[in-house]
Amino acid sequence: MAFDVEKTKADLIAWLQNWFDENGKGCNAVIGISGGKDSSVTAALCVAALGRERVIGVLMPNGEQADIDDALALVGHLGIRNYIVNIKEAYDGVVNAIFFSGVQFSEQARVNLAPRLRMSTLYAVSQSNNGRVINTCNLSEDWVGYSTRYGDSVGDVCPLGKLTVSEVRQLGTALGLPDSLVYKVPSDGLCGKTDEDNLGFTYAVLDRYIRTGEIDDPATKERIDRKHRLNLFKLQLMPTYPYNGPELAAK
Repeated sequence: MAFDVEKTKADLIAWLQNWFDENGKGCNAVIGISGGKDSSVTAALCVAALGRERVIGVLMPNGEQADIDDALALVGHLGIRNYIVNIKEAYDGVVNAIFFSGVQFSEQARVNLAPRLRMSTLYAVSQSNNGRVINTCNLSEDWVGYSTRYGDSVGDVCPLGKLTVSEVRQLGTALGLPDSLVYKVPSDGLCGKTDEDNLGFTYAVLDRYIRTGEIDDPATKERIDRKHRLNLFKLQLMPTYPYNGPELAAK
């Protein structure tokens, strides 16, 4: 079935309005703004659903951010309230504290520290502004675990979680966002590589596989399937031991 972008846009706007009515009537939407397509489309959806006066963008560079002009362009385009919170001092403080503790700090842990600090920052801003944190992940990223657990993978509500990258881009165009943001080459902004460099395949290949099950290269299929299996835990609730205490057993 073809993707109906106009219907999806209308349904998503109504869904966000209903969610806020039930889970935070009058609250603000708080979004981490990177300057990429996902945060841009999420912010535009929230503006369409709630009005720009109830949307807050938070820009969180770690020292210098090469593409921060894109994030500034987005908040300017939407006309939303925004804050710049530079996390470098906090990041360096944690890195140094771990180093001096004697822990062997892995490179992956170092990379993941920044998005985790950003999410802590978002919740601090949200709690200070009668807010709800909006997750910006999409289906394609979630499918292969391309997010940081307890970093950009969390939030209070997730509008794009069932949409592929190609669908998010179509939605961005339908929302009137500039092509420079919607079709910007996706990058995590952390390690200097594009998303597709890190994944080892393109989003076009991944999106086609997700929606149709079709893929041309068996090795790429195995790579995607393996990532999907290994990262399913990120999408599930934390396992809890199913203990029925004496009080429950007696009822």
